[in-house]
Amino acid sequence: MHPAFSVIFFTVSSGAGFGLFALLYLMDLFGLDGGLPIEQKLVAGILALVLVAAGLTSSMFHLANPKNAWRAFSRFRTSWLSREGVFAMAFYPFAILYLGLTWLVLPELEVLRLVAGAVAALLAWITIFSTGMIYGCLKTIRQWNSPLVPANYLALGHFTGALLLLAVASNSQVVLAGYISLVLALLVVAAALKAIYYFWIASPGTGSTIKTATGFTRGTVRLLDTGHTHGTFLTQEFGFQVARKFSLALKICVFIAGFVMPALILTLDGSVVIAIYAAVLTAFLGMVAERWLFFAEARHVINLYHGAQHC
Repeated sequence: MHPAFSVIFFTVSSGAGFGLFALLYLMDLFGLDGGLPIEQKLVAGILALVLVAAGLTSSMFHLANPKNAWRAFSRFRTSWLSREGVFAMAFYPFAILYLGLTWLVLPELEVLRLVAGAVAALLAWITIFSTGMIYGCLKTIRQWNSPLVPANYLALGHFTGALLLLAVASNSQVVLAGYISLVLALLVVAAALKAIYYFWIASPGTGSTIKTATGFTRGTVRLLDTGHTHGTFLTQEFGFQVARKFSLALKICVFIAGFVMPALILTLDGSVVIAIYAAVLTAFLGMVAERWLFFAEARHVINLYHGAQHC
């Protein structure tokens, strides 16, 4: 698939925003390391809302007619894309209510504040899952049609969100040990799921071939004519290819920048603010590379009709 920057930015930014808000609420609910001061809670919450809004806005630039983006909300019963949009919009009122009551500090409305935060966190989780299922439900792309896809979206969103929460917490006087442990735990989970995913897509297994695509599974099928002498929208959008050596090198970069470097930085200098910011920067560079590969390595079955041996 052609890796469009708008979709890459959307999935990385909104995933981090939703993950940050969900972790902020859990931290607030259970009082991790004594909890954050109100100012830091508001900074983290507003940062989460900005990241989600920036991601959703960037996704519209991938549309041929951005003015028709509202139509994405009209297929809630059948479309994961529509569900993602509806849940993302439903998230905002509860998130804003939670942050507003956090700022006002009204003891008589504490239950309402926590309930609003719980609903917002639940909607954040559902939205990240819906984003993953936009791709995970596509049977025509073997590399996406797996429960590993939404699982990776959830893990990576919470990992990057935890890093941002740690960065916000580092500007206050709270103890950072619990936040660093949270980041490292989510890092291990995200790295493990990503490694499993890469191992899985490297083995074609029961992927489609020209035989299964045409239904002639017992005979020998070969392509006589690709049907086009020039590139088309389908070949440009669904026929993107990445060299195997480049793909391997970029996967190594994903793990080094996205997981190894942040782990080393936080383990050696986790209490230094500038080190935490460096960990956030390297992790997000790794996540951008990861998301670029996620799209670039996807092989649509339509490529079988343009010379590909398997997808």
